[in-house]
Amino acid sequence: EIYIMGEPLSKSPLDIKRRIGVVSEKQYLYKDMTAWEYLNFFADLYGVKNKEKRIDELLSAVNLIDVKDRKLGAFSRGMQQKLGFTRALLHDPDLLLLDEPVSGLDPTGIKQIRDLIEEENKKGRTVFISSHLLSEVEKLCSKVAIINKGKLLAEDSMDNLRRKLTDFVQIEVELTEVSKDILDTLRSFDFIKEIHQEKNVLTLKVTTDKDHRADISKAIAQKGGVVLGIKTLGISLEEAFITITQKNISLLAAS
Repeated sequence: EIYIMGEPLSKSPLDIKRRIGVVSEKQYLYKDMTAWEYLNFFADLYGVKNKEKRIDELLSAVNLIDVKDRKLGAFSRGMQQKLGFTRALLHDPDLLLLDEPVSGLDPTGIKQIRDLIEEENKKGRTVFISSHLLSEVEKLCSKVAIINKGKLLAEDSMDNLRRKLTDFVQIEVELTEVSKDILDTLRSFDFIKEIHQEKNVLTLKVTTDKDHRADISKAIAQKGGVVLGIKTLGISLEEAFITITQKNISLLAAS
């Protein structure tokens, strides 16, 4: 049985679907319609009140108001994606289901859609995003689920996932200058597994048995180095995905 917003879908499928807005990765548009005609068509289907005002507000939000009278056949993929998002919001749904919502968008378009998603979520609307762009998911979502080959492997907040998965942390150290003596000393520590250098910034992969920042700072100072800043970096969602899927594959292979 499928439950949506606490209600079984089989009980009243039409009523539940009226409370959902969907954006698919590929937009299937009526290319002979203009943008305004397209949204007006769906507004009539949903029985949207004050539809003219609602349509203009949404088109303005995604910077399409100036092309509202243009045929959809002349729209770029990014414009089509933004139009699909406005169509999903037309009837003020309780739940938004978004499949690759920023696919095909330029940086400006990505920010517009991201801002809209955040704004809708602040209004109390639930937003469910399916995406391979994990950096975008990490920026937008308060909770993530990792699926591999149809199997749900993890579901939690990013902070909890990091705590569960991290056998190491990355520590970023900014110095006035990085000398060979400092690098050799840091490489001699067993708890430091990797060192990456970008000018005067070192990124250290460190074990999590204790907080090693004081040891690192002391060692650098003993070699005449000056630490301008030191901070711990969390793993990204991409790293979490790789870690979880690899662990799952190893377990399957062992069984």
